Amino acid sequence: MAGVSLKCGDCGSLLKSVEEAQEHAELTSHSNFVESTEPVLNLVCSTCRKPCRSKTETDLHTKRTGHTEFVDKTSEAVKPINLESSSNSGGSGAAPMDVDAGGSGATEEMVVPEVDKKLLEELEGMGFTTARATRALHCSGNASLETAVNWIVEHENDPDIDQMPMVPAGTKNEPPKPSLTEEEKKQKLLELRERARKKKEEEEKKLEREREKERIRIGKELLEAKRTEEENERKRIIALRKAEKEEEKRAREKVRQKLEEDKAERRRKLGLPPEDPATSKPVPKPSEPTLEKKMGLPVKAVSKAEHMRECLRSLKKNHQDDDARVKRAFQTLFTYAGNVVKNPDEEKFRKIRLTNQAFQDRVGGLKGGIEFLELCGFEKSEDGEFLYMPRNKVDIAVMNSAGKELQSAIENPHFGIL
Repeated sequence: MAGVSLKCGDCGSLLKSVEEAQEHAELTSHSNFVESTEPVLNLVCSTCRKPCRSKTETDLHTKRTGHTEFVDKTSEAVKPINLESSSNSGGSGAAPMDVDAGGSGATEEMVVPEVDKKLLEELEGMGFTTARATRALHCSGNASLETAVNWIVEHENDPDIDQMPMVPAGTKNEPPKPSLTEEEKKQKLLELRERARKKKEEEEKKLEREREKERIRIGKELLEAKRTEEENERKRIIALRKAEKEEEKRAREKVRQKLEEDKAERRRKLGLPPEDPATSKPVPKPSEPTLEKKMGLPVKAVSKAEHMRECLRSLKKNHQDDDARVKRAFQTLFTYAGNVVKNPDEEKFRKIRLTNQAFQDRVGGLKGGIEFLELCGFEKSEDGEFLYMPRNKVDIAVMNSAGKELQSAIENPHFGIL
């Protein structure tokens, strides 16, 4: 089969004639052309009669204009390539006559498509060439000035962008759309501005939401870092206090051992036998009779309930300037006691973390709060991190007494004042 097109070996474009190949070479500096039996597509839009040379062009045309029906006239326009047309034309500058496949010498007359004159003038006034402006209006369906400009921007690298478009004579072009009136232009401008304003507001709202999310995330991270730092500081202080107590205990033990050694040395120098450890314990001196014993009055032992009442009085006096905080501490202690009475087998109600921030704010940070819990039966763990009440040491009577004292402290407005 004879060649029906010229294919650019550099970019793969198919060209109908030698003249098109020469123009393509001038625009792109490509020089590698070969004959091809693959015809150049001629897909004509059924609506506006615009010819498209590839599937890509039809897709772009459909995207811009909404036209979806195309007629394939490739077979009608296929003609063998005349490689002698360039040499025959010589330097006269006249385009050679194309001959069809049958050799009749007759070709279909091609004319410049009709476009909107006013839009064409506006495009020319913007600096575009007549050929480029005509092609843009024809390919965009004479829709609007904006559509034509967008088409030029999208196709500014097309090799035939500055070639005057040609359509078969007698092609019924779509009549140009009437231009907008001044009032319609103003209305259109207002609509465009309103859409732009709404779009900007939506973008600002979206950006503000993202900023708020970022602020919340950073805030949570800061709070978590602060809580971790405070917890580490509390652990460090507890460990430091424990180490100080152990060091103090070791120091007392050293002093005691030194005293024992000195005592043994003195006995040795005096020739006395070593002291028997069983008899070395000091005998407690008899205490002097108290006023009650002297007067023959009965002695009444101080009950645990009285200790609790005194502890609550001290707590209120120590923090008498913050009555609301004291009342909240009493209510929190009442809740702890009530939970143990109601659920003595539940370990979670018999275990309190000393480093808990809520516990520190309500009870632990007040002088006397932890002492009251210890009177109720809570004990500090070995690591000093928890207050814990073993199940076998739960005394319901003591817890009920604690509840009564707390209820009295809460309801009596004069509690701890006198």
